[in-house]
Amino acid sequence: MNASARTVEDELPTNLRQRSAAWLTLAPTLPLPGSGATLERWRELARLGMEDVCLAKLLEAHYDAQAILSELDGPSMAPGQLWAVWAAEPPSAQLTYCPTSTDAGVLHGSKAWCSGAGWVTHALVTVREGAKRRLVRVELAQAGVGPPAETWAAVGMARIVSGPLSFSGAQAFPVGEPGAYLSRPGFWHGGAGIAACWFGATVAIARRLHAAPSLANAPHALAHLGAIDAQLSSAAALLRETAGLIDREPGQPHNREVMRLRCFVERVATDVVDRVGRALGPGPLCQDREHALQCSDLQVFVRQSHAERDLEALGRTLLEQRGAPWQL
Repeated sequence: MNASARTVEDELPTNLRQRSAAWLTLAPTLPLPGSGATLERWRELARLGMEDVCLAKLLEAHYDAQAILSELDGPSMAPGQLWAVWAAEPPSAQLTYCPTSTDAGVLHGSKAWCSGAGWVTHALVTVREGAKRRLVRVELAQAGVGPPAETWAAVGMARIVSGPLSFSGAQAFPVGEPGAYLSRPGFWHGGAGIAACWFGATVAIARRLHAAPSLANAPHALAHLGAIDAQLSSAAALLRETAGLIDREPGQPHNREVMRLRCFVERVATDVVDRVGRALGPGPLCQDREHALQCSDLQVFVRQSHAERDLEALGRTLLEQRGAPWQL
């Protein structure tokens, strides 16, 4: 294909790869959750979301893997590596770990929702070892891995496909003790970082409305902008509050507060996309590719939320709480 015939779609993956490498050169690490600078960590994740949802998806997982390795006494990452964390365990995709020594083993089976499988060099993967659940690390450039299945049909997040990946005898190494991945407080702290990415992406979409040249003469659009301001300001306040709580009590999971944060930011993101579309009409979605990608990518990304399941869990914890709720 000659250069003049190349499309925007052809350029995007290369640019995304280059941008992720450039970002990691400038920010090879972020403050760890609960280290006293959780808000600074989330601000960087929000910046990623504002720049590109797919970039945020790719690098948030890398930074999360750094935090997990630190918490579970895993090895340090080497320069040039890009890591993922794959922890989905639907019944249709099971991955087993068979030890071959005290500190190594092999993987057999498949893993679902392997985001960035065509991009990353290493992954932290949840597996079954008999009746036990544990976390292992695996290098992807080896025999017995993949290739990623081409099953992605969505337009959103299409630049970092999250399809299934097969393993057949690939070597892997345990990280932490069985059950440690889910039992550590950082499991919930990392989940809150996803909400920071959603927030940043939502801000980028809202700013498209804020910068509209005809806004002053469009009362309905101004009403949407006012509602968006109330929502995003509230989401920012909740992010700051939750970050402070995690830093004050890093040994606690704060699962209720994290679920509340994720549920709220997910609803704000969904509503802002709708309000900006109602205020501006189809023009930006049809004529501004960057804005259209941001909207479609974010709508897929927020489905990483557990939606009504998290809301149900919040409701149950509220029933178990002593005293009157919602005190100021």
